[in-house]
Amino acid sequence: MTIVFELVRIIAIFLVVGWLGSAALAGVYTIGGETVTQPWMGFLGILLLLFVLYRNKWQFSGWYKGKGREKLSKSLTKTITMIAILLIIVPFIYHP
Repeated sequence: MTIVFELVRIIAIFLVVGWLGSAALAGVYTIGGETVTQPWMGFLGILLLLFVLYRNKWQFSGWYKGKGREKLSKSLTKTITMIAILLIIVPFIYHP
C-alpha cells in the first residue's frame, strides 16, 4: 500500500510543481511581447530538474522505505542539470 501512496505523491509533486514551474516559465517566455516558438523545450527542462530533485532529495521523505532508494551520481546529476538548464535557455536563442 505504501507504493501506491508514493506513486500518488510522485504524480502530485510533478503535476503541481511542474504546473507552477511551467506557468512561471511561460510568463518569462512572453516578456517583451515576443512569444517563444519552442516552449516545450523549457517545459522538458523543468521535468528534468524535478526528476533530479526527486531522486536526490524528495524520495527520502516519502512513504516508501524499500529497496532501490539511492541518489543519482554527482556526474549524472550535473549532466542532467546542465541539459535541463540548456533546454530552458535554448528557446530564447533559437528563433526559426
